[in-house]
Amino acid sequence: MDRLVSTAWIAEHRKGADLVVLDATMHLPDSGRDARAEYLAAHIPGTRFLDLASFTDESSEVPKALPSAEQFAARMSALGIEPGSRVVLYDDSAIKSSARAWFIFDHYGMDQIAILDGGLAKWQAEGRETSTGDEESKQVDFRVPTPRGSVRSKADMLGNCATREAQVVDARDAARFVGAPDSGSDGHIPGAANLHFPRLFREDGTWKDCPALRSEFAEAGVDLDQPVVASCNSGMTACVLLFGMGLAGKNDAALYDGSWMEWGSDPATPKESGADGE
Repeated sequence: MDRLVSTAWIAEHRKGADLVVLDATMHLPDSGRDARAEYLAAHIPGTRFLDLASFTDESSEVPKALPSAEQFAARMSALGIEPGSRVVLYDDSAIKSSARAWFIFDHYGMDQIAILDGGLAKWQAEGRETSTGDEESKQVDFRVPTPRGSVRSKADMLGNCATREAQVVDARDAARFVGAPDSGSDGHIPGAANLHFPRLFREDGTWKDCPALRSEFAEAGVDLDQPVVASCNSGMTACVLLFGMGLAGKNDAALYDGSWMEWGSDPATPKESGADGE
């Protein structure tokens, strides 16, 4: 299974015994939208609801932290997902939240993970069948996994400010990146490049192809042949950049999960403002 699958592929394969389709929609708090209510109103038949908004480790000092390995195992068990399952994730969200779910699954060692290109919006635009209500799942026993080393801490990022061993790419919009007035941000991590995550998509919401993705990163000043760490505001849209890098052939980039919510709130961390750090 490719890491990006089409609506036609889902229509053909969604009834496969080892395939699980998950709605990974999550909205920003000020969006006025309710992901669960939308799922109950319309979803691809057979789809289970991941509830990504609750899939965090509230015991962590990191804001909006990735779920722990124990939390991941518990959620997989409740959703009836076996370790060898093929999982397709989709969303109907402006922040492309299925990429965050993809990162979580990948981080905990699930290899057969894909995102539905264009999400639910494309499925519905094509007039394909949807279902209402909840979908049942059978409880399974999912063992606690060992995470992969793809997450960076604030201490790691402080060290990187000194060494600049890894490039940092920030998925936020330009106003927050430069620390514009009324943006709610006073800048960015020193040396970071800025690539606003919507630039990785076509107008219809599908992902750009590999050459176009590589061009976007290059234009932002990111060399995909060198180490990269992605950041954003809360660790959500940074995962969009990570998925996009994967489509462009780079599979060893890392996530700064605390992102600006952690970095910006600490008066001791160094910060730059302006487009060029001035």
